[in-house]
Amino acid sequence: MERSKKVVWAGRIVSGLVSLAFAMSAAMKLKGGAGPAQMFGHLGLGESLILPIAILELASLVIYLVPRTSVLGAVLLTGYMGGAILAHLRIGEPPVIQAVLGILVWLGLYLRDARLRALLPLRSLAPVEASAKEDVAGSLSPALGRGNN
Repeated sequence: MERSKKVVWAGRIVSGLVSLAFAMSAAMKLKGGAGPAQMFGHLGLGESLILPIAILELASLVIYLVPRTSVLGAVLLTGYMGGAILAHLRIGEPPVIQAVLGILVWLGLYLRDARLRALLPLRSLAPVEASAKEDVAGSLSPALGRGNN
């Protein structure tokens, strides 16, 4: 398998795992019961918000999973996680899981969508060749007030 197919499959796996986490979270909220009510009470949120938040989470997830709307879905899930981060910070809890989920949403999309990789190319961490360093230094010299004298 060529490298680009491996990258796309890695993105699908990351997106699948993240999607599973969001789906389980939404299902737990939709099911109701003492668990979500206790969690929302702990966060200082009313029980009346459980259903709307579950619907928002599920709708954002569906939009994320549709390839044509996946970028919009990632934006919506990122905003959703931003709200979760704020809720946890407000009560003094570290929002590590929420931040990691938000990052993984974009990592999965980045790996599986060539358009996003083209828009935000990652640079190689390999050492730059000497000629490339000289080219950069030469192009910066006039800006730094150093002539080619």
